[in-house]
Amino acid sequence: MSVSERTKKGMELGSWIRRMFEEGIAMKKKFGNENIYDLSLGNPVMEPPPEFKREIKRLADHPFKGMHGYMVNAGYPETRAAVAKQLYKETGIKLTENDVIMAVGAAGAMNVALKTILDPGDEVIVFIPWFVDYFNYVQNHDGIVKPLPTDENFLPRLDMLEKNISPRTKAIIINSPNNPTGVVYSADLLKKMGEILRKKETEFKTQIFIVSDEPYKKIIYDGLKFPSPLNFHRHSIIATSHSKDLSIPGERIGYVALHPDAEDHDDMIKGMVFCTRVLGFINAPAFMQNVVTHLQDVTIPVKEYQDNRDFLYNNLKRMGYTVNKPEGAFYIFPKCPIEDDVAFIRELQNDHHVLTVPGVAFGIHGYFRLVYCVERELLEKAMPGLEKIARKYGLMK
Repeated sequence: MSVSERTKKGMELGSWIRRMFEEGIAMKKKFGNENIYDLSLGNPVMEPPPEFKREIKRLADHPFKGMHGYMVNAGYPETRAAVAKQLYKETGIKLTENDVIMAVGAAGAMNVALKTILDPGDEVIVFIPWFVDYFNYVQNHDGIVKPLPTDENFLPRLDMLEKNISPRTKAIIINSPNNPTGVVYSADLLKKMGEILRKKETEFKTQIFIVSDEPYKKIIYDGLKFPSPLNFHRHSIIATSHSKDLSIPGERIGYVALHPDAEDHDDMIKGMVFCTRVLGFINAPAFMQNVVTHLQDVTIPVKEYQDNRDFLYNNLKRMGYTVNKPEGAFYIFPKCPIEDDVAFIRELQNDHHVLTVPGVAFGIHGYFRLVYCVERELLEKAMPGLEKIARKYGLMK
């Protein structure tokens, strides 16, 4: 077969979310859009904020010469400076444009970061449940994925982390707010994580990076604050995008930011610029860079997502599902009433037309993920199916 073994394995691991989305499209053609309740894909239906449209109009009405041409591979200096200024406001750490590389979404940002730091055989620790493409991103650059379990609240087990760091450990990927659980890592957890990493760096005479995937960092509920790993570990790399906070996932605009005090900082930045080019990105989309320059402190109305979260969480609890209340992002991750999560989501799909994603897609069995970045009406229509299956398996007394 012409497809490589690595690609076939990646396709097998990473196909669930898109598979459910595509099956939903087919079901809508067969049964009608109004009769399919697709809660499988984190594709927000919320429109971008008005400031986004204002910037598009301003640039369209007053274009500058060369606006759609190449720029330096790192991106426009003024856009990188705007990102750095916002990060300074959020963290108190004085970043500049020289700490930032514009990227093709968070996925592009992570691949640029990982290619820059990984040699073949280097280990990257991830925490389960995870966004499964992390596996592919690490393998893209000949790294070895080392998955570690989380506790009952889906938080990293620091004892397991300390035991599993080796001389080949080059990075730890964290994702907070988390997909699929909605968990937000606390400042105390990040502080302890940083202490462990520094201890191991000293022991092994290595650098161990936190690669922080942060596309949901502005989507946080109940007055919680987002703690940045930049404040707790100087070998921290931020990889993020505006896909979720501006509700523009298809525009593929994000950035990589490196702690200004990181060892070998200037060489790392040069490496990230080089990797942006040789990975084939060349540069982040020019027009979108100009659009987001003046939108660094703009976010979609988070309260709408929080209201959806409350509606979905309260209903799932009423039905008897075991589920943690998300603190951020727009996913919820209940426990299945039966052991076989694939059989459970297929029953929801076939008998009740509710599309979700099984926990196995995130490296863990016995759970399923629902999204709530959708219209409230869609959530309401999905509730009867979830309730019927809960009654069938004895969750509702």
